[in-house]
Amino acid sequence: MDRIKTVSVPSVEMLDALQPAPEGISVVVWDFEADPVGAELAEIDAAVLPYMSTPDSFGAAVTSAPNLLLVHTQSTGYEGIPELVGDDVAVTSAAGVHAAATAELAVGLTIASLRGIDDAVRNQTLGQWRPGRYLGLADRKVLLVGVGGIGVEIARRLEPFEVVLTRVGSSARDDEWGHVHGSDELVALAGEAEVLIVITPLTDTTRGLINAEVLAAMPDGSLVVNVARGAVVDSDALTAEVTAGRLSAALDVFDPEPVPEGHPLWSASGALITPHSGGNTGAFWPRMIKLLQRQLVSFAAGEEPINLVQRGSLYR
Repeated sequence: MDRIKTVSVPSVEMLDALQPAPEGISVVVWDFEADPVGAELAEIDAAVLPYMSTPDSFGAAVTSAPNLLLVHTQSTGYEGIPELVGDDVAVTSAAGVHAAATAELAVGLTIASLRGIDDAVRNQTLGQWRPGRYLGLADRKVLLVGVGGIGVEIARRLEPFEVVLTRVGSSARDDEWGHVHGSDELVALAGEAEVLIVITPLTDTTRGLINAEVLAAMPDGSLVVNVARGAVVDSDALTAEVTAGRLSAALDVFDPEPVPEGHPLWSASGALITPHSGGNTGAFWPRMIKLLQRQLVSFAAGEEPINLVQRGSLYR
Protein backbone atom coordinates (compact mmCIF):
# COMPACT_ATOMS: atom_id res chain seq x y z
CA MET A 1 0.00 0.00 0.00
CA ASP A 2 1.23 3.52 -0.80
CA ARG A 3 2.23 5.59 2.19
CA ILE A 4 3.19 9.25 2.54
CA LYS A 5 6.86 9.47 3.49
CA THR A 6 8.13 12.73 1.98
CA VAL A 7 6.20 15.96 2.52
CA SER A 8 7.14 19.29 0.96
CA VAL A 9 6.41 22.67 2.50
CA PRO A 10 6.74 26.00 0.69
CA SER A 11 9.25 27.72 3.01
CA VAL A 12 12.25 27.10 5.24
CA GLU A 13 10.34 28.78 8.07
CA MET A 14 7.62 26.15 7.87
CA LEU A 15 10.19 23.38 7.60
CA ASP A 16 11.88 24.55 10.80
CA ALA A 17 8.55 24.90 12.64
CA LEU A 18 7.67 21.27 11.86
CA GLN A 19 10.85 19.81 13.30
CA PRO A 20 11.33 17.23 14.59
CA ALA A 21 9.13 15.36 12.13
CA PRO A 22 7.59 12.05 13.19
CA GLU A 23 9.71 8.96 12.59
CA GLY A 24 9.39 7.80 9.01
CA ILE A 25 8.44 11.24 7.65
CA SER A 26 10.84 13.50 5.80
CA VAL A 27 9.93 17.19 5.40
CA VAL A 28 11.59 19.15 2.60
CA VAL A 29 11.20 22.57 0.99
CA TRP A 30 9.46 23.13 -2.34
CA ASP A 31 8.31 26.64 -3.16
CA PHE A 32 6.92 25.68 -6.61
CA GLU A 33 9.25 28.18 -8.29
CA ALA A 34 12.45 26.13 -8.18
CA ASP A 35 13.31 22.47 -7.73
CA PRO A 36 12.64 20.91 -4.32
CA VAL A 37 15.44 21.18 -1.74
CA GLY A 38 16.13 17.99 0.17
CA ALA A 39 14.44 15.52 -2.19
CA GLU A 40 13.96 14.77 -5.83
CA LEU A 41 10.65 15.79 -7.38
CA ALA A 42 9.72 12.14 -7.91
CA GLU A 43 10.15 11.45 -4.18
CA ILE A 44 7.53 13.94 -3.00
CA ASP A 45 4.38 12.21 -1.81
CA ALA A 46 2.55 15.18 -0.31
CA ALA A 47 2.85 18.91 -0.91
CA VAL A 48 1.67 21.82 1.24
CA LEU A 49 0.56 24.60 -1.12
CA PRO A 50 1.57 28.25 -0.67
CA TYR A 51 -0.75 30.50 1.31
CA MET A 52 -2.89 33.02 -0.61
CA SER A 53 -2.01 31.51 -3.97
CA THR A 54 -4.11 30.15 -6.82
CA PRO A 55 -3.85 27.15 -9.12
CA ASP A 56 -2.71 29.54 -11.84
CA SER A 57 0.47 30.27 -9.88
CA PHE A 58 1.47 26.79 -8.75
CA GLY A 59 -0.48 24.52 -11.10
CA ALA A 60 2.31 23.70 -13.53
CA ALA A 61 4.70 22.81 -10.72
CA VAL A 62 2.24 20.63 -8.84
CA THR A 63 1.23 18.65 -11.90
CA SER A 64 4.90 18.00 -12.68
CA ALA A 65 5.33 15.86 -9.54
CA PRO A 66 4.92 12.33 -10.94
CA ASN A 67 4.19 10.44 -7.71
CA LEU A 68 2.14 12.94 -5.75
CA LEU A 69 -0.43 11.35 -3.46
CA LEU A 70 -1.80 14.40 -1.59
CA VAL A 71 -1.87 18.20 -1.63
CA HIS A 72 -2.69 20.31 1.42
CA THR A 73 -4.06 23.84 1.16
CA GLN A 74 -3.37 26.54 3.73
CA SER A 75 -6.84 27.97 3.14
CA THR A 76 -10.33 26.83 4.01
CA GLY A 77 -11.37 27.07 0.37
CA TYR A 78 -9.98 24.65 -2.19
CA GLU A 79 -11.77 25.61 -5.40
CA GLY A 80 -9.88 24.53 -8.49
CA ILE A 81 -7.50 22.21 -6.64
CA PRO A 82 -9.29 18.85 -7.17
CA GLU A 83 -9.68 19.65 -10.85
CA LEU A 84 -6.00 20.55 -11.08
CA VAL A 85 -4.55 17.44 -9.46
CA GLY A 86 -7.10 14.89 -10.67
CA ASP A 87 -9.14 12.23 -8.89
CA ASP A 88 -6.18 10.08 -7.80
CA VAL A 89 -4.58 12.78 -5.64
CA ALA A 90 -6.05 13.41 -2.20
CA VAL A 91 -6.80 16.99 -1.18
CA THR A 92 -6.87 18.29 2.39
CA SER A 93 -7.81 21.80 3.49
CA ALA A 94 -6.99 24.08 6.40
CA ALA A 95 -10.58 24.10 7.64
CA GLY A 96 -10.68 25.42 11.20
CA VAL A 97 -7.40 27.32 10.99
CA HIS A 98 -9.03 30.54 9.79
CA ALA A 99 -12.40 30.27 11.52
CA ALA A 100 -11.80 32.62 14.44
CA ALA A 101 -9.98 35.26 12.38
CA THR A 102 -12.51 35.29 9.56
CA ALA A 103 -15.40 35.43 12.03
CA GLU A 104 -13.91 38.40 13.84
CA LEU A 105 -13.42 40.25 10.54
CA ALA A 106 -17.01 39.51 9.50
CA VAL A 107 -18.28 41.04 12.73
CA GLY A 108 -15.72 43.84 12.55
CA LEU A 109 -16.74 44.83 9.04
CA THR A 110 -20.39 44.71 10.05
CA ILE A 111 -19.86 46.98 13.05
CA ALA A 112 -17.57 49.34 11.16
CA SER A 113 -20.18 49.87 8.47
CA LEU A 114 -23.23 50.00 10.73
CA ARG A 115 -21.56 52.43 13.16
CA GLY A 116 -20.11 54.65 10.45
CA ILE A 117 -16.49 53.99 11.34
CA ASP A 118 -15.61 54.03 7.65
CA ASP A 119 -17.21 57.48 7.38
CA ALA A 120 -15.30 58.63 10.46
CA VAL A 121 -11.99 57.58 8.89
CA ARG A 122 -12.83 59.49 5.71
CA ASN A 123 -13.81 62.55 7.76
CA GLN A 124 -10.63 62.32 9.82
CA THR A 125 -8.48 62.58 6.70
CA LEU A 126 -10.38 65.79 5.90
CA GLY A 127 -10.14 67.11 9.45
CA GLN A 128 -13.91 67.14 9.78
CA TRP A 129 -15.98 66.47 12.93
CA ARG A 130 -19.33 65.20 11.65
CA PRO A 131 -21.52 63.46 14.26
CA GLY A 132 -24.41 61.37 13.04
CA ARG A 133 -26.82 58.66 14.10
CA TYR A 134 -26.03 55.26 12.58
CA LEU A 135 -27.98 52.01 12.69
CA GLY A 136 -25.66 50.04 14.95
CA LEU A 137 -25.72 46.26 15.29
CA ALA A 138 -28.05 45.78 18.26
CA ASP A 139 -31.56 44.67 17.25
CA ARG A 140 -30.63 44.29 13.58
CA LYS A 141 -32.12 41.44 11.57
CA VAL A 142 -29.08 39.50 10.35
CA LEU A 143 -29.24 36.86 7.62
CA LEU A 144 -26.20 34.56 7.80
CA VAL A 145 -25.65 32.56 4.61
CA GLY A 146 -23.33 29.67 5.47
CA VAL A 147 -23.49 27.40 8.50
CA GLY A 148 -20.14 25.59 8.32
CA GLY A 149 -17.28 26.04 10.76
CA ILE A 150 -16.77 29.75 10.12
CA GLY A 151 -20.52 30.35 10.03
CA VAL A 152 -20.79 28.80 13.48
CA GLU A 153 -18.06 31.11 14.77
CA ILE A 154 -19.73 34.18 13.26
CA ALA A 155 -23.04 33.22 14.88
CA ARG A 156 -21.32 32.80 18.26
CA ARG A 157 -19.73 36.24 18.02
CA LEU A 158 -23.00 37.88 16.99
CA GLU A 159 -24.90 36.56 20.00
CA PRO A 160 -23.68 39.18 22.54
CA PHE A 161 -24.72 41.95 20.15
CA GLU A 162 -28.41 41.11 20.57
CA VAL A 163 -29.22 40.63 16.91
CA VAL A 164 -32.13 38.73 15.40
CA LEU A 165 -30.27 35.99 13.57
CA THR A 166 -31.57 33.84 10.70
CA ARG A 167 -29.28 31.16 9.26
CA VAL A 168 -29.25 29.72 5.75
CA GLY A 169 -27.62 26.52 4.54
CA SER A 170 -27.77 24.46 1.39
CA SER A 171 -30.99 22.81 2.58
CA ALA A 172 -33.51 23.32 5.36
CA ARG A 173 -32.86 21.40 8.57
CA ASP A 174 -32.59 21.71 12.34
CA ASP A 175 -29.32 21.51 14.26
CA GLU A 176 -28.21 22.02 17.84
CA TRP A 177 -28.53 25.81 17.47
CA GLY A 178 -32.01 25.81 15.95
CA HIS A 179 -33.46 26.01 12.47
CA VAL A 180 -31.44 26.36 9.28
CA HIS A 181 -33.34 27.64 6.25
CA GLY A 182 -32.63 26.34 2.77
CA SER A 183 -31.00 28.47 0.10
CA ASP A 184 -34.19 28.19 -1.94
CA GLU A 185 -35.75 30.56 0.62
CA LEU A 186 -33.14 33.28 0.11
CA VAL A 187 -35.25 35.79 -1.79
CA ALA A 188 -38.05 35.70 0.76
CA LEU A 189 -35.63 35.88 3.68
CA ALA A 190 -33.69 38.73 2.09
CA GLY A 191 -36.84 40.82 2.18
CA GLU A 192 -36.49 41.07 5.97
CA ALA A 193 -32.69 41.25 6.21
CA GLU A 194 -31.02 44.43 7.40
CA VAL A 195 -27.63 42.72 7.29
CA LEU A 196 -26.65 39.87 4.97
CA ILE A 197 -23.39 38.08 5.89
CA VAL A 198 -22.03 35.62 3.32
CA ILE A 199 -19.68 32.81 4.36
CA THR A 200 -20.77 29.87 2.20
CA PRO A 201 -18.08 27.98 0.22
CA LEU A 202 -17.75 28.66 -3.49
CA THR A 203 -19.13 25.74 -5.48
CA ASP A 204 -21.02 25.33 -8.73
CA THR A 205 -24.21 25.63 -6.68
CA THR A 206 -23.24 28.75 -4.74
CA ARG A 207 -21.60 30.70 -7.58
CA GLY A 208 -23.79 33.79 -8.00
CA LEU A 209 -26.05 32.64 -5.15
CA ILE A 210 -26.46 36.22 -3.95
CA ASN A 211 -27.82 37.43 -7.25
CA ALA A 212 -29.68 40.51 -8.45
CA GLU A 213 -33.02 39.10 -7.28
CA VAL A 214 -31.76 38.49 -3.75
CA LEU A 215 -30.15 41.92 -3.56
CA ALA A 216 -33.23 43.66 -4.95
CA ALA A 217 -35.36 42.00 -2.27
CA MET A 218 -33.31 43.52 0.56
CA PRO A 219 -34.79 46.63 2.22
CA ASP A 220 -33.35 50.05 1.42
CA GLY A 221 -30.33 50.84 3.58
CA SER A 222 -29.38 47.20 4.18
CA LEU A 223 -25.78 45.99 4.38
CA VAL A 224 -24.11 43.13 2.48
CA VAL A 225 -20.99 41.64 4.11
CA ASN A 226 -18.98 39.11 2.10
CA VAL A 227 -16.15 37.17 3.74
CA ALA A 228 -16.66 34.02 1.63
CA ARG A 229 -15.48 34.16 -1.98
CA GLY A 230 -16.18 37.02 -4.33
CA ALA A 231 -18.01 34.95 -6.93
CA VAL A 232 -20.73 33.90 -4.46
CA VAL A 233 -22.13 37.41 -4.96
CA ASP A 234 -23.07 38.88 -8.33
CA SER A 235 -20.50 41.70 -8.53
CA ASP A 236 -22.32 43.75 -11.14
CA ALA A 237 -25.63 43.58 -9.32
CA LEU A 238 -24.03 44.49 -5.98
CA THR A 239 -22.09 47.35 -7.54
CA ALA A 240 -25.27 48.76 -9.06
CA GLU A 241 -27.09 48.65 -5.71
CA VAL A 242 -24.23 50.26 -3.79
CA THR A 243 -23.42 53.01 -6.28
CA ALA A 244 -27.13 53.86 -6.44
CA GLY A 245 -27.01 54.36 -2.68
CA ARG A 246 -29.69 51.79 -1.95
CA LEU A 247 -27.47 49.19 -0.26
CA SER A 248 -24.12 49.30 1.52
CA ALA A 249 -21.38 46.69 1.26
CA ALA A 250 -18.47 45.61 3.45
CA LEU A 251 -16.30 43.30 1.37
CA ASP A 252 -13.20 41.26 2.12
CA VAL A 253 -13.56 39.45 -1.20
CA PHE A 254 -14.69 40.37 -4.68
CA ASP A 255 -14.92 38.99 -8.19
CA PRO A 256 -12.43 39.70 -9.69
CA GLU A 257 -9.63 40.19 -7.19
CA PRO A 258 -8.13 42.60 -6.62
CA VAL A 259 -10.94 45.05 -7.21
CA PRO A 260 -9.94 46.58 -10.56
CA GLU A 261 -8.36 50.03 -10.65
CA GLY A 262 -11.01 52.66 -11.21
CA HIS A 263 -13.88 50.36 -10.21
CA PRO A 264 -16.91 52.34 -8.92
CA LEU A 265 -16.81 50.62 -5.52
CA TRP A 266 -13.45 52.20 -4.68
CA SER A 267 -15.09 55.60 -4.45
CA ALA A 268 -18.59 54.59 -3.37
CA SER A 269 -19.51 56.09 -0.01
CA GLY A 270 -21.42 52.94 0.90
CA ALA A 271 -18.54 50.54 0.32
CA LEU A 272 -15.94 49.32 2.80
CA ILE A 273 -13.22 47.12 1.25
CA THR A 274 -10.48 45.01 2.84
CA PRO A 275 -7.96 43.06 0.70
CA HIS A 276 -8.98 39.42 1.28
CA SER A 277 -7.41 39.36 4.72
CA GLY A 278 -10.06 37.40 6.62
CA GLY A 279 -7.79 34.65 7.91
CA ASN A 280 -4.53 36.57 7.79
CA THR A 281 -3.89 37.38 11.44
CA GLY A 282 -1.35 36.41 14.06
CA ALA A 283 -3.47 33.37 14.83
CA PHE A 284 -2.84 31.88 11.39
CA TRP A 285 0.74 30.65 11.73
CA PRO A 286 0.54 28.76 15.05
CA ARG A 287 -2.80 27.20 14.09
CA MET A 288 -1.49 26.15 10.67
CA ILE A 289 1.61 24.58 12.18
CA LYS A 290 -0.48 22.75 14.77
CA LEU A 291 -2.69 21.33 12.03
CA LEU A 292 0.28 20.22 9.92
CA GLN A 293 1.93 18.59 12.93
CA ARG A 294 -1.24 16.59 13.44
CA GLN A 295 -1.33 15.66 9.76
CA LEU A 296 2.29 14.46 9.82
CA VAL A 297 1.48 12.16 12.71
CA SER A 298 -1.40 10.73 10.68
CA PHE A 299 0.86 10.23 7.66
CA ALA A 300 3.46 8.45 9.78
CA ALA A 301 0.83 6.11 11.21
CA GLY A 302 -0.69 5.41 7.81
CA GLU A 303 -3.97 6.93 9.02
CA GLU A 304 -6.42 9.19 7.24
CA PRO A 305 -5.71 12.90 7.87
CA ILE A 306 -8.42 15.34 8.89
CA ASN A 307 -10.05 17.81 6.50
CA LEU A 308 -10.05 15.47 3.52
CA VAL A 309 -12.08 17.06 0.74
CA GLN A 310 -10.97 14.59 -1.93
CA ARG A 311 -9.93 11.07 -0.97
CA GLY A 312 -7.69 10.30 -3.93
CA SER A 313 -6.45 6.78 -4.50
CA LEU A 314 -4.71 6.67 -1.12
CA TYR A 315 -7.81 6.82 1.09
CA ARG A 316 -10.43 5.08 -1.02
